[in-house]
Amino acid sequence: MTAASAWRIWTIWSVGVAAYVVSVANRTSLAAVGVDAAHVFHADASTLSLFAVLQLAVYGLVQIPVGILLDRFGSRPIMVAGMLLMTAGQLIMAFAPSVGVAIIARMVLGAGDAAIFPGVLRVVATWFPAQRAPLMAQLTGIVGQTGQLLSLMPMAALLHATSWSVAFSSLAGLGALFAVLVFGVIRNHPPETGRDVSVDTDTGAIRVVVSRADLRVSLREALAHPGTRLGFWSHFTTPFAGTAFVMLWGIPFLTVGQGLTTAQASLITTIFVICGMIFGPVIGVLSSRHPLRRSFLLVLPTIAVQAAAWMIVLLWPGPAPFWMLVILAVALATGGPASMVAFDHARVHNPQHRLSTATGIVNGGGFFAALLAILLIGLALDVQGAGSPEHYSLDAFRGAFATQIPLWVLGTAFILRERGLTRRRMGLRR
Repeated sequence: MTAASAWRIWTIWSVGVAAYVVSVANRTSLAAVGVDAAHVFHADASTLSLFAVLQLAVYGLVQIPVGILLDRFGSRPIMVAGMLLMTAGQLIMAFAPSVGVAIIARMVLGAGDAAIFPGVLRVVATWFPAQRAPLMAQLTGIVGQTGQLLSLMPMAALLHATSWSVAFSSLAGLGALFAVLVFGVIRNHPPETGRDVSVDTDTGAIRVVVSRADLRVSLREALAHPGTRLGFWSHFTTPFAGTAFVMLWGIPFLTVGQGLTTAQASLITTIFVICGMIFGPVIGVLSSRHPLRRSFLLVLPTIAVQAAAWMIVLLWPGPAPFWMLVILAVALATGGPASMVAFDHARVHNPQHRLSTATGIVNGGGFFAALLAILLIGLALDVQGAGSPEHYSLDAFRGAFATQIPLWVLGTAFILRERGLTRRRMGLRR
């Protein structure tokens, strides 16, 4: 690799990952202003949940179509379309006259957001050597999660210093800027590669992928492979608790339920983001070095750590001490990096012509679980009569966050099942 080509590769990746930072900032833009949104739109807990639930539902539902489109057209046009959709969603949100229009805005934003991360992963798979892929995928996730920091204190400060419309219009302007940058910098594949070359991981056969490939066959084959399903359930089970915490319910739980100040709650969520950035490279290296032990070494332990930390906090008599809430944030921070292992499964067990399709299937898992978690927490609060900020209580939050337990149990059972099937297909003992 020449210095010039290396510079170009890193420039393309940098613009792609910066677009992902903006995407995450847009995705979590309600995280620090959820209480403000409840007042602006006069929304109860279930309605407030719908903002995030329907956004994530759209994100998850379009993952497979996005993957198919990425396999068909490449990263550049799909990512540009995604940035433009997010821009439109935030503009609608900025001037939404009612809660119904605001929910539609979040759904439009979710559709645009769905295109960015899979698009950047395709850039990684296309432009970087295969042996670097796990670490580069982790770095993509790590850098991208700094977008959560933009949507915490800065977003809240901007909203309180100006207005709802100004704050969300500013995010829309940022999205428009990155639509232009992605169009100008991102390229689908290296110039010396006229077409994508696919190596079938089962047979070793090499084929040239053309745009007229039967995409329905690719989808069916990706779903049929237990390695893809293992990736789906790994991504389903590891990140949802952290996503539900940082996207919507963490700040209300910490401030109203635990009695922290807004600054203390923001510090907890910042610790969550920073720890995720620290854990990412470690998990990426371990995933590369121990490809046959990813589930038992990385995925299942992070699920256990998250569940244990939540149980301790929920069972603590009275408000948990600040140090315990920090431990909870650290435990939840393992979920995001561990979820990236799921994409290693997708990449290893699928040839390149269906890589983005498999990635879409896997990526949908985590967000489907997150929307279930967010919805269940909101419904549980309403059932307990704590549907609005003035009625939130620690006991109500305890019952609400306990609804995460069935999701951990379900996901763990399927991880164990699909791991066994995958290893048998590879000719290994369970």
